[in-house]
Amino acid sequence: MTLEIELGELAARLAREAGELALRRRRDGVQLAATKTTLADIVTEADREVENVIRAALRDARPEDGFLGEESGAEPGASGITWVVDPIDGTVNYAYGIPAYNVSIAAVRGTPEPESWEALAGAVYAPALDELFTAVRGGGAWFDGSRLSVNTETPAGALLATGFGYDPSTHDGDIETVRRVMPIARDVRRMGAAALDLAYVAAGRFDGYFERGLKPWDHAAGALLVQEAGGVVTRLDVDSPRPMLIAAGPQVHDQLLAAIGVDA
Repeated sequence: MTLEIELGELAARLAREAGELALRRRRDGVQLAATKTTLADIVTEADREVENVIRAALRDARPEDGFLGEESGAEPGASGITWVVDPIDGTVNYAYGIPAYNVSIAAVRGTPEPESWEALAGAVYAPALDELFTAVRGGGAWFDGSRLSVNTETPAGALLATGFGYDPSTHDGDIETVRRVMPIARDVRRMGAAALDLAYVAAGRFDGYFERGLKPWDHAAGALLVQEAGGVVTRLDVDSPRPMLIAAGPQVHDQLLAAIGVDA
């Protein structure tokens, strides 16, 4: 068994187990724990519990590995492998009872910086939908036993996905970016869960995705899914507080890149 496959199997197992815990807690009733960057950017008690469970399981399975989680921060390791985890991606959806939320787990080689790491394995599990998307470097992206492939033709225009930040001061810029891409779009969807948006691009459910301000845990697993499904992922303006991520099949990726530009 190669390292990538071993990591991929572990990521998939833990994503499913963590997702089942999140789903149980959702049925028990969500408790608000805190807010993060703004009042609209919430953390639930389940976010923290799920991340703690994932972190403990990884410590038992691979004690030399590092960890970067949305809720509990970074812990360096000695193996050169770091796990990048979003315990509940789409927390607002989760709190409102909207099923578009997921657990995202990725294993990367190198530091937990997207520009320097090499993604080795990833899993995105949507427990309310019971859908598990997995990828290993060089081994493809998979869903329900079928290998995934991005869409390569969009004769009616591209069905695109995006997201907006929680800071109201950024909304005008995000809306302007949507305006720029509309000439190539069939329509635009806004689900509120970045890892799931990326999984849907890999699965051909969306033709492309773009969003500013994502954190490493938002895209670590999903970006690998897209790449292993034959797509292209680009991060622009990476030194800014809100880098832009574009993910799509090659043709739509190039169209989005031309429409958005580095100063969108």
